[in-house]
Amino acid sequence: MSSSSVPLAARLSPRERTLILLALSLGGFAIGTSEFASMGLMLEISRGLSISETQVGHLISAYAVGVVVGAPVLAFAGAGFARRNLLLALMGFYAIGNLASALAPNYGTMLLARFVAGLPHGAYFGVAMLVAAAISPPAQRGAAVSKVLLGLSVAILVGNPLTTWLGQQLSWRTAFAVVSVLAIATVAMIARFLLPDPDEVRTSPMRELRAFNRTQVWLALAIGSVGFAGMFCVFTYLAPTLVQVTGLAESWMPLAVGIFGIGAIIGNVAGGWLVDRFQFRAAAVVLVWSIIVLLAFPLAAQSVWSVFPMIIAVGTMGALAAVLQTRLMDVAGEAQTLAAASNHAAFNTANALGPWFGGMAIGAGFSPAVTGYVGAATALGGLLLWGVAMLVDRRSRSEPVLQQ
Repeated sequence: MSSSSVPLAARLSPRERTLILLALSLGGFAIGTSEFASMGLMLEISRGLSISETQVGHLISAYAVGVVVGAPVLAFAGAGFARRNLLLALMGFYAIGNLASALAPNYGTMLLARFVAGLPHGAYFGVAMLVAAAISPPAQRGAAVSKVLLGLSVAILVGNPLTTWLGQQLSWRTAFAVVSVLAIATVAMIARFLLPDPDEVRTSPMRELRAFNRTQVWLALAIGSVGFAGMFCVFTYLAPTLVQVTGLAESWMPLAVGIFGIGAIIGNVAGGWLVDRFQFRAAAVVLVWSIIVLLAFPLAAQSVWSVFPMIIAVGTMGALAAVLQTRLMDVAGEAQTLAAASNHAAFNTANALGPWFGGMAIGAGFSPAVTGYVGAATALGGLLLWGVAMLVDRRSRSEPVLQQ
């Protein structure tokens, strides 16, 4: 038997597999750090570019729109390429986008730079998850995929507080420069440790596209797009909420971002636990929890003793990501790559909607803490969409019985 006929997972030693997963996870860390950097440094960016806080919210939305556009388009366009080459290109592109963000001289160029930086985000995660599964034994594929996503969670816990602190001490531009360096390091590690796989099965773009066009796929993406917006709505305007409502100094923001990261990690673990026990019904559990938390946020923001536990609670809303990713695996059929990338597009649609809705409320003269009420409304919308998905699922299952 030739070495090329042996599955890739069997050809790799545990050390080689660990190094590849570390490289992929570093890319997730870079992406997570960049995605949330503008939120932690909202006040610094506002002063540095002489723009309003609402306009900084638009920068966050521009990145999210880039993810929404880039995830399906790049996943589809790159389906015929070797995964290693595609990962190198996507992360190299990400380094350029964040370097442009660090050097942007004004609001217009920064808006464009954040959009460009967001384009490779979803496609990278989609391809990285497939690579993680391919290099791992079948019994360890789930754990391998979770390690790639762990980079994103660690970014919220460690990367964002660090870049927020660096941005406050030096310049907000430092945060995006650091991300660019991390992206280049990811390119170097992937090039070094992930060798070309001559037996890799290439995906057919048109076959994935046909499989992707399913009602339940679109409903799952809609739940994420709407139901997850509340978390981003609150987190985006966390800095002005802490300063103007809670009465804390800006220097508390790195701690607040780190505490949010603790909640996000708890949410990731809880999401997996809920899926194992309740399957798709877990989405309803998370969304009901989200509504309760978001309704309580404006009151909790009045006191330093209640606002930080509430920030952890808001972070736990991230449990919805694991629930919907599992749902897409169940309903996407042959469109696994496109669905994996589009799941990140859905959550970044939420990342665009949340700051936009919150910005409109604040622009109308309301307190920054009102983002909790705005977010609760979007979580309710997600819960209604979940109900539609369940209704469609039940009807589709009953149709064969009725036809007999």
